[in-house]
Amino acid sequence: MSRLEAPRSEVTAQREFASDNHAGAHPEVLEAIAAANPGHADSYGADPWTARLQETFRRHFGARARAHPVFNGTGANVLCLGLLGRRHEAVICTSDAHINVDECGAPERIAGLKLLAVETEHGKLSAADIGRWDAKRGDEHHVQPRIVSITQSTELGTLYAPDEIAAIADAAHERGMYVHVDGARLANAAASLGLPFAAFTTDVGVDAVSFGGTKNGLLFGEVAVFLSDAADDELIPFARKQLMQLASKMRFVSAQFEALLGEDELWLRSARHANEMAALLADGVGALEGAEIVQPSEANGVFVRLPKPAIETLLTELPGEHPFYVWDEEDGERSVVRWMCSWDTTPDDIKQLLATAQAALNSL
Repeated sequence: MSRLEAPRSEVTAQREFASDNHAGAHPEVLEAIAAANPGHADSYGADPWTARLQETFRRHFGARARAHPVFNGTGANVLCLGLLGRRHEAVICTSDAHINVDECGAPERIAGLKLLAVETEHGKLSAADIGRWDAKRGDEHHVQPRIVSITQSTELGTLYAPDEIAAIADAAHERGMYVHVDGARLANAAASLGLPFAAFTTDVGVDAVSFGGTKNGLLFGEVAVFLSDAADDELIPFARKQLMQLASKMRFVSAQFEALLGEDELWLRSARHANEMAALLADGVGALEGAEIVQPSEANGVFVRLPKPAIETLLTELPGEHPFYVWDEEDGERSVVRWMCSWDTTPDDIKQLLATAQAALNSL
């Protein structure tokens, strides 16, 4: 059979726990795209949707916020970091940070910024971490730390409280540094904290945010949001173009965020639901003999240590090609898995996962 004759894979309605990226687009987002489709509109952001988006982000992040839609999270991160730092400078981040683990060296190759990774217990930097490289300041043989990048919620499903971010920002700004937040799951953090976005970004000294939409029900698109004067506004459009993040039909990116962040609070409804499903899952895992939750479940992720044979059974018996990811292949007989909940996860999905996990553990 030739490649042209190969059968097409079927798409099913199954839901997995590997990533909130696996979920489809929310119907209200698809409706917003369809509503933006009729007729012509100016390209490259000179459209009414992108114009309105500026006011939307100012409403959520404060009067100084400037929103620049991009295609993806790596693009948002590299755009923010590249405009906050220079080629001989560096970014302090956690060893688990997406920019350090999952972006194929893009911040280093494209932005030209070295990453200074800190090992942490729960995926969170502290204010004390910011001073680790103070002795190297002014030494031409060493990169100079210029940016602190934190993730909210973290890659380990934990959260920074506003006062923790404020302490980090104070320590950074005292040293002439800037603070960037990778907010791929910022909506989940806000929903869990019960706070508006500005309360733990703008109001506590954050300079730039990579605001995520895809993990919260968008088809595609993220936004680089600049909150202070740390980045040169005249350079931002040129940097975005050079990074190949300037969408020609930007109205379809902006229309999604307009739906997400509008008065109906789709962002909050979706994030709150994903968090609630993760809490339900964590409660159920706590009742499984032989399973151990290894990180505080504070947003929409649950990290569980399981016997390796049980993990293999679950990977085989749960629906989907990648029902979940093995997060940490530990030495010995056990490993840590990550189970992520999404805007479309249902209680029945949780029940199925827990029942299958219980059966796998009972069979050992």
